[in-house]
Amino acid sequence: MKALFRVAVTVLVLSGVSPLVNAQMMFHTPDLRGVWNPVVGSGASYEMTRADGEKSQMDIFIVGKETVEGKDGYWIETVIQNPKRGGDMVVKSLMGIEGTNGTVYRMVMQMAGRPPMEMSGQMLASRDPKKSLDIRSQGQDMGLETLTTPAGTFACEHWRSNDGADGWISPKAPPYGLVKSTGKDGFTIILTRIITDAKDRITGTPVPFDPTHLMEQRGGKQPQ
Repeated sequence: MKALFRVAVTVLVLSGVSPLVNAQMMFHTPDLRGVWNPVVGSGASYEMTRADGEKSQMDIFIVGKETVEGKDGYWIETVIQNPKRGGDMVVKSLMGIEGTNGTVYRMVMQMAGRPPMEMSGQMLASRDPKKSLDIRSQGQDMGLETLTTPAGTFACEHWRSNDGADGWISPKAPPYGLVKSTGKDGFTIILTRIITDAKDRITGTPVPFDPTHLMEQRGGKQPQ
């Protein structure tokens, strides 16, 4: 059981407490930061490119809002599409906002062909629950730049984070304002479409999280 728990934690590492799951065993996703601007029903679609040239698509959007522990909370959904790595993965998380920090209180994920699974409070509590969502709090202002992407042309602020990642942000790309991001490892993400009619893509009633389903999805062996 301890081994399975370690697999779960490895697979479900929260990227900067964004709603995005950095599923390292199946997908590589960036640490999303920008300027938080959530609007229910809105979001953005991105093309992600690994250093080896492999591409995948990521949609990230807001599907609901509620109060959580006295804070504004948002249900944020991320869909990563990569047929080479097991098909679609959908992650839905309830994130409470306090200033420029976000805290994830609930998380549900669903792999292609599987029922949705909800992580336990123990799993969520096993990591640092808070991190800044605003790249400006931990980065260097590189000035204003205009970027043209498949989604259009945007007047952007260019920021460089302390770890060497670059982000170009615009309020026209909710919920993070992210138009383009590049990492020092060669991983890039670029905006391809603005989403204005986002709907919940989790289907079915969530069951308790079981990491063996992730191993089965990959066609790998279960850990001992």
